[in-house]
Amino acid sequence: MAPSAVAVDSTPTSQSKQIAPRSKDDNKELTPLQAISQGTPLPGIPLFSSYDKQRAWILSHMAGAFRVFARHNLTEGMSGHISVRDPEFPHQFWTNPLGRHFGLLKASDMVLVDYDGNVVGGNRSRPANAAGFLIHSAVHKARPDVAAACHCHGRAGKAWSAFGRKLEMINQDVTYFYGEAQAVYKEFGGVVFSEEEGTRLAAALGPKGKGLILRNHGLLTVGGTVDEAAYLYTLMERSCQIQLMVEAAAANGIPKIYVDDEAAAYTFKMASDPESLYWEFQPDLEYEHVLSDGAFEH
Repeated sequence: MAPSAVAVDSTPTSQSKQIAPRSKDDNKELTPLQAISQGTPLPGIPLFSSYDKQRAWILSHMAGAFRVFARHNLTEGMSGHISVRDPEFPHQFWTNPLGRHFGLLKASDMVLVDYDGNVVGGNRSRPANAAGFLIHSAVHKARPDVAAACHCHGRAGKAWSAFGRKLEMINQDVTYFYGEAQAVYKEFGGVVFSEEEGTRLAAALGPKGKGLILRNHGLLTVGGTVDEAAYLYTLMERSCQIQLMVEAAAANGIPKIYVDDEAAAYTFKMASDPESLYWEFQPDLEYEHVLSDGAFEH
């Protein structure tokens, strides 16, 4: 039976990872999540007793990510998409239906497609985005470690993409994209309607990329969870906005001061692991849950 987008009980089981507090006498290096937790650390990414429960949890977080994107004004007509690899069938991924506003999406709206572009499950009342399929399928094929990818046409992302340049290490937060975690796709051939274009785009991201600037197009981020990919997207969009502000000030003669490589590498190490980035998104998701009374979860 094809997977359904209809939510079931998605409460994490007792298998959810919980990192025990370290004693002062323990010389082991703290994980990033332990290091930022003053007291008992935040729990890790939940584990589940069945694929159905995990799928329902993933889809609710995916729908919540769209709602968060809507509040960040990241909508642009029918453009923009999130894909999430199915936990049971790794060559299939969930994506949003074409032409439905991010702010209205629910878990039960999502469409399941395979690598060949066939709709194999979920909500079949609307098609998926063909250009989005080519981008996301290429990324998922090239990067088995990627569970989720986000792409939108945000204002700041589109503006900075016109330069075809990486974001500079000009503040603490942008160091989450330090080194190989950031890349630029330096070609633009219009709307992605060819498999070759999607393949080149995925190759530009590279084996360690977390964020990709698509020249004259927008941004794309990936992660081990939809939460990680969504947080990185909002962070990259804001980082583009800040970069543009700094460029404007620099044009008036104010010199830039960059984060040095050692500090940037350390911050990246201590902030960019999957569990920390998963948690970075939870405040926005919780806020959206309260404002919408959890409407996106069903």
